[in-house]
Amino acid sequence: MKRNWEGLVLRAMGGRDFRLTVLSTESVAGHYQRLCLDDGGLLEDCGVHPTMWIRLWFHTNGRAHQRAYTLVDPDPATGRFALEFALHDGCAARWAATARVGDTIDATVQGSAFQLPDPTPEHLYLVGDAASLPAVNSLLDAGADIPATVWLEFAHEGEKALTPRARAHHEVTWIPRRDGGRHLVETVCAALPAGDSAHYWVACEAASTRSITRHVRRTLGVGKHQLTSLGYWRVT
Repeated sequence: MKRNWEGLVLRAMGGRDFRLTVLSTESVAGHYQRLCLDDGGLLEDCGVHPTMWIRLWFHTNGRAHQRAYTLVDPDPATGRFALEFALHDGCAARWAATARVGDTIDATVQGSAFQLPDPTPEHLYLVGDAASLPAVNSLLDAGADIPATVWLEFAHEGEKALTPRARAHHEVTWIPRRDGGRHLVETVCAALPAGDSAHYWVACEAASTRSITRHVRRTLGVGKHQLTSLGYWRVT
């Protein structure tokens, strides 16, 4: 099936297309579906970096829709990785919930790029939620020896089914979503310190991400090179 204008734009911008194959599927506490996928050559061609994400293409009523997902445990040696889908209404969740071994789905790699700063930060301050937890975990894995403070927003208890990969020197705090995300923003902004040798990574709801990013840059005076931020989703 032909893709929409988004697919054409992504290809024009250097996007690379791959076909993924489902190798296994499992439920995570009834709230998520974890799929192990053969990468169709994606990891060999594109390499691997922390927080790496891809765009999946879903077809509904004759139209193509793309959704972004973070790779979980990508392994270039075997050409495999996992994806974790929250089970709520939507084309991606419906596909994941009914996927079977051997099913395929198209993916595009474009726009994903991140490396831990050099020299290595002395501390990581990470702000995310259930949607960005796979990316948070990839950062905790990549910077396993770096002390980290993590805030994760959750809308309901089921969102805690995915587990942060925290070590002894990683402090993780779950924050309930209240007041349209203002509770997370106020909690994080009150607790975040300024640090010349720290790195700040913010990836949650778009408005919350903007507010926290503004605080880090303007109030704490953190340099642009010390901050990575991305709105993972938007309230509609």
